[in-house]
Amino acid sequence: MTPQDAVTVADELAEPAVHRLAGEKWWRQSLAHGAPGIALLHIELAARGIRPWARAHTWLSYAASAPVTSGGSSGAFYGAPAVAYALATAAAVRPGSYQRALTTLHARIGADIQHRLREAGSRIDCGRTPLLAEFDTLRGLAGLGAHLLHRDPGSPELRELLSYLVRLAQPLTDQGEQVPGWWTKTAPTGRVDPAEFPGGHANLGLAHGIGGPLSLLSICALREVTVPRHTEAINVICRWTDRWRTDSPHGARWPYMVTWRELAAGPPTVVHSGARRRPSWCYGTAGAARVQQLAAVATGDIARQRMAEAALIGALTDPEQLTATVDATLCHGHAGLAAIATRAAELSDPPAADQLRALAADRLAATEPSPDCGPGLLEGTAGSALAALAAAGPPATAWDTCLLIA
Repeated sequence: MTPQDAVTVADELAEPAVHRLAGEKWWRQSLAHGAPGIALLHIELAARGIRPWARAHTWLSYAASAPVTSGGSSGAFYGAPAVAYALATAAAVRPGSYQRALTTLHARIGADIQHRLREAGSRIDCGRTPLLAEFDTLRGLAGLGAHLLHRDPGSPELRELLSYLVRLAQPLTDQGEQVPGWWTKTAPTGRVDPAEFPGGHANLGLAHGIGGPLSLLSICALREVTVPRHTEAINVICRWTDRWRTDSPHGARWPYMVTWRELAAGPPTVVHSGARRRPSWCYGTAGAARVQQLAAVATGDIARQRMAEAALIGALTDPEQLTATVDATLCHGHAGLAAIATRAAELSDPPAADQLRALAADRLAATEPSPDCGPGLLEGTAGSALAALAAAGPPATAWDTCLLIA
């Protein structure tokens, strides 16, 4: 996909009414698949002066035109936080706009965050393990923290949330064994699965696991938004991921997750299955390597930074992993790899930076949406279009803060 292709995608999505799901309540408030994510594309093009603001306003008005979900059923990619994220993206470019709607939404989001933090604090006090939805990017507090960072990085609510993540990094005891503080008793689906995941698992994904909290802690540190023991928490999580990292001819690799059986057996002595799976944003080496790079720069760990950049370059040149990448999307396809490589190049020195930019262009050349691809951000053409625009020049908006790659 090229920048001109991105403009064509936006032109085909000029009006919400053209989409068959426009009448669905969920689609109107889904940043992942629906209107708020598509609005981000129109906001980015308007901020670059390529297309009119009227289109962005049309999509934002549609997204905010009816009551939205809040509370436990909402998250960074759905409901009040999703609609507020799109509105805040526009307001950052056009100060003073959408303030009434944002004020209302942020009151609800703030109350939800406070409730979640109280429940999480009580759980930690009792020594219980969390659910993924407590802390992850898509549904949990890491994603809501990304929203706060996007909207109001100086807020006390963000610092409270970071203090919670510091506590999350501390180990717990489960069934007599020491486990990481983000160990969950469920399968990745969020449901107990004694057959496949007896005893649960520790998830390393950027979308669903500890990658989100580690990325948020690191990005906030880079922006000098910190709390007591902030760096310690980053280092604790990094040391745990180091334990499960393996090396291959194409660089470091990390598993998607660690099961109870694997925890009991100890770190692998051979390359694990995660090294041969797609290196995507949601799960896999590309997302993990970007998080490691952010953590390294935040803590001044040059060796870790070089390892992370080499791992990302390796993942984007490994035929086996690229063969496993079969779609064009941000979530688990070529567009996500391009977006990660583009952002990683910003923190890299030559020649790694030049190589990453070239690899981003390679992935975009492979980004041809299938006829079945929807229009949304994570698994659709709007996300691919935004990745193409980002690779062509610095984003005019902070649209990718929600991905926790920047």
